[in-house]
Amino acid sequence: MFGFDSPWHWLILLLIIVLVFGTSKLGKVGTDLSSAIRNFKKGLKEGEAEDEAKNKDADVEHLEADDKESATTDKTPHREHHD
Repeated sequence: MFGFDSPWHWLILLLIIVLVFGTSKLGKVGTDLSSAIRNFKKGLKEGEAEDEAKNKDADVEHLEADDKESATTDKTPHREHHD
């Protein structure tokens, strides 16, 4: 019997697909699929770049907040009173 692991099964299935869709449509599908994958990868890279920019902005805001806080606090050392 032919199963999914049989090479003959895949060869017959490929032949049927080629007969139904034709080679030109299959070529177009391959081209469309490859361009979709490229665009997906490009979108991921752009998303990562945006995340990094947001993280840098958040770090700068955090540092600026720390600077403002340290500027408003009293710089004199506090002495503890012992009885």
